[in-house]
Amino acid sequence: MKMVKDKKLVVGADFAGYPLKEAVCAHLRAKGWEIEDLGVKSPDDNDTENMFHRVGLRVGAKISEGEYERALLFCGTGMGIHIAASKCPHVHAGVVESVPAALRAITGNGVNVLAMGAFYVAPAMGCDIADAYLNASLGSGYEWWHNFYEFHKLAIDELEAFDYETYKANGFKMKHLGDYDLTLETKPEE
Repeated sequence: MKMVKDKKLVVGADFAGYPLKEAVCAHLRAKGWEIEDLGVKSPDDNDTENMFHRVGLRVGAKISEGEYERALLFCGTGMGIHIAASKCPHVHAGVVESVPAALRAITGNGVNVLAMGAFYVAPAMGCDIADAYLNASLGSGYEWWHNFYEFHKLAIDELEAFDYETYKANGFKMKHLGDYDLTLETKPEE
């Protein structure tokens, strides 16, 4: 698997996300990232094979097949392309428009596909979002919060094991793999 620690990443964009993708990828390449691009590669690309949902599925498949640990996606809003990627097994996708949201997407939700919308995210912000997302991991930055990692890892594990037909047959109740306290905590003063 191509890992973030080795600076390997897969990306994809449709025509609307292309300008933001180009800015973010140029920024990452300047930092030594090796990037596989599975979407629009030119401002003149009008191939319908690169519609947002088709690019999202292609990139999502790279995560599903275990070829890449994480991915970045770009379309006009980030919404449609992330919905498409989410159709692929083992993809946990999220859309973000800020650095704090990007950090929480990875640190709390283990998002392995992060989407941004070029209509809402400026190129400089997109670079900051990518840096925050790619330089953090599940549970990082919340060492002070009791069971933060375990609580969120449980959710990821239960979602990975989720089968809709079993859920439905069980009266729409989820089989718990474990449980942790449901307590919000405030970061202590340093």
